[in-house]
Amino acid sequence: MIPRVGVVTFPGSLDDRDAARAVRIAGGEAVALWHGDDDLMKVDAVVLPGGFSYGDYLRCGAIARFAPVMHAIVDAAKGGLPVLGICNGFQILCESHLLPGALTRNDSLHFICRDQELRIEDTSSMWTADFEAGQEILIPLKNGEGGYVADEATLDMLEGEGRVIARYLGLNPNGSRRDIAGIRNERGNVVGLMPHPEHAVEDLTGPTTDGLPFFTSVLNSLVGAS
Repeated sequence: MIPRVGVVTFPGSLDDRDAARAVRIAGGEAVALWHGDDDLMKVDAVVLPGGFSYGDYLRCGAIARFAPVMHAIVDAAKGGLPVLGICNGFQILCESHLLPGALTRNDSLHFICRDQELRIEDTSSMWTADFEAGQEILIPLKNGEGGYVADEATLDMLEGEGRVIARYLGLNPNGSRRDIAGIRNERGNVVGLMPHPEHAVEDLTGPTTDGLPFFTSVLNSLVGAS
């Protein structure tokens, strides 16, 4: 079985091709999904890529949450479909209430683009199972509205339930509360991550290959469950 991973393209998506390439390098079949369609093409997992969906009007991800494809993804995710939201995809997951909290303007008020060190905090999700807890990785980060925020009760809940999947190391790049770079839902099938693992899957183009386990994790989880 070769798992089929859908990669959604919204108007303004920038990293859909990179995400599809990462899926193929990891050993999966990348399936193009269009924002205006509600047919998920019988995929086994979905990636919401980075970019500026619908021009980031209103708020990042605020319009994308109403796309026909997102209605289908929300329903499927509640049923257990693995979904990874990267950067703008993370923002869309929060706007769609598949993940708690929100992403706000960087505290520096500047767009940040750099290679970023992370520590993997949780390996129980379908997207992080191939990592070791506490593993430190280096992958690209590029965002203008990447500061993760939530009320203290929500932050305490995420910490207490082990749902922070990655944390920034060194200087916090965007003001995210508690240095949070990524979180998961309670079930572990939905993950939002602000940095870009799809840009670190091979030596030729990435600073490392540290992003590849995000994609192999879900493929191995799907094959193991089949």
